[in-house]
Amino acid sequence: MSYRFEKFDIWKMAMDFGENINDITEIFPQKERFNLSSQILRAADSVALNISEGSIEQSDAEFNRFLGYSVRSLAEVACCLHKAKRRKYITEDYFNEIYQFSYKLTNKIIAFKRKLK
Repeated sequence: MSYRFEKFDIWKMAMDFGENINDITEIFPQKERFNLSSQILRAADSVALNISEGSIEQSDAEFNRFLGYSVRSLAEVACCLHKAKRRKYITEDYFNEIYQFSYKLTNKIIAFKRKLK
């Protein structure tokens, strides 16, 4: 017995992504606790949350809308990563690794959305 969303690779990737972002915020300075750390964490968690919420008792059109929210949350995370890199909270290499993963996940969600139409 499992929920529909638990079978989707995009949800599994989004869950991993959220944990990776959580790890990143551990190295941010304390002054960012209620600013950038909070923002990036909420956006990263929103990716998996919207996939799960949209998959339950929704039409494909409604699920597609929730997947769109996930994509927009990924864009928000990408912007926060740029902020973190500019503020020198993360290295260029760390930025590139997480950014690449977010870009890959974005493209997978977009491809999944197209299958629903």
